[in-house]
Amino acid sequence: MASTPPHNFSWVDPDKLAGLALPRMTSEYQYLLDNGIKHLVCLCERKPPCYDSCPELRLHHIEIVDFTPPSPSQIDRFLSIVEEANSKGEGVGVHCMHGHGRTGTMLACYLVKTRKMSEVDAIREIRSLRKGSIETHEQEKAVVHFDQRTK
Repeated sequence: MASTPPHNFSWVDPDKLAGLALPRMTSEYQYLLDNGIKHLVCLCERKPPCYDSCPELRLHHIEIVDFTPPSPSQIDRFLSIVEEANSKGEGVGVHCMHGHGRTGTMLACYLVKTRKMSEVDAIREIRSLRKGSIETHEQEKAVVHFDQRTK
């Protein structure tokens, strides 16, 4: 089957973690699989359409209301999914509606944890890699609090 990249797809850590917008078509799920992504973390209120069209792709649903930050336990759950998948050599994709706010927040927390970046540097890095990321002050604060919590 032909595969097409989902909107706003980009690697944050090649072969380990990518951000994207809500996938809608089987060809987009196939693209994830073709690129080593075996786990898809959905941060939307509802699961993505057609997600069961590629049963080899495991869906993890962490429901976060649009424009709000993830809770500390949601951040921890996301990071443990990534860590467990990566330990098996499996990539992870994470998305919300457009791949900006909720997705960017989780990606910045990932950089704080894995690269020992400060929250300011992690937010700056994600915003430079993925324009429009981390949309609200509350989402920025979630990254700050995560950084403080992990020190």
